Amino acid sequence: MKIGVIGLGRMGRGIAGRVLGAGHDLAVHNRTSGKDADLVAAGAQSVASIALACEQRDVVVTMLADDAALDAVALGAGGVRDSLPVGAIHMVMGTHGVGIVRALTAAHAASGQTLVAAPVLGRPDAAASGQLGIVAAGPAEALQRCKPLFDAIGRRTFEAGASPDAATSIKLANNFMLGCAVQAMGEAYSLVRRFGVAPQVLHDVMTEGLFSAPAYKVYGRIMADEAYDNVGFTTRLALKDMSLVLAAGDMARVPLPSASLLRDRLLAAIAHGDADRDWAVLAREQARTAGLE
Repeated sequence: MKIGVIGLGRMGRGIAGRVLGAGHDLAVHNRTSGKDADLVAAGAQSVASIALACEQRDVVVTMLADDAALDAVALGAGGVRDSLPVGAIHMVMGTHGVGIVRALTAAHAASGQTLVAAPVLGRPDAAASGQLGIVAAGPAEALQRCKPLFDAIGRRTFEAGASPDAATSIKLANNFMLGCAVQAMGEAYSLVRRFGVAPQVLHDVMTEGLFSAPAYKVYGRIMADEAYDNVGFTTRLALKDMSLVLAAGDMARVPLPSASLLRDRLLAAIAHGDADRDWAVLAREQARTAGLE
């Protein structure tokens, strides 16, 4: 297949590498130059514009940081909507809001194209090794066409139905639940520290008992070791996601009180200079409120 990938951050580079490794014809574009050298060395074509990344492509993947970037790349002059061939697919793999995904679905349909929402579950190391989970939604025929890409990029694809915003809502809900787990662990670590317990002991109790899931193992270890500069997902991006979760709740008239708390804690962590650290730094923010920092 002829594939374009737009957005070569930590996740985008991993995804592009998996697509290239599966033997697809790959064109890559990134707003900031210099991030595609390893991909070009492996056989990808580096292109200077969004339009060239879309030219004669079957599928164009975008992996972008936020809704503003997606809107500019997809709907701006010379963007994906203007440049993608009729019948081609725009696969949105970043974490975005329900509103922008609905707007893009309509815009691509009006241009004879198809939107597939396929947000991913996992950190950058999982992207590079093909171990991402993928939540995919869109017309059945489009999902079938994208299956070779899903198989190359991820360990499992969870099909969420024909409406792209279904995948969007699942990804937001998943990140919301993960955020609640991160916040709860931060509170628990502060509690045991007050009783003179080393955080590593609580981590072992959690992960060898009732909380043996990857969320507790990975983020619990980062917290116990205070390895917040080992960044997989920044506090800044987490704040973006919790704002999207709350917006989705407003749209659906669903109260999300825990999301409001998370947003406030993330704002406080950013105010304390932790915007670009891993969002597990919520444990440090909790420790501050407990007088431990």
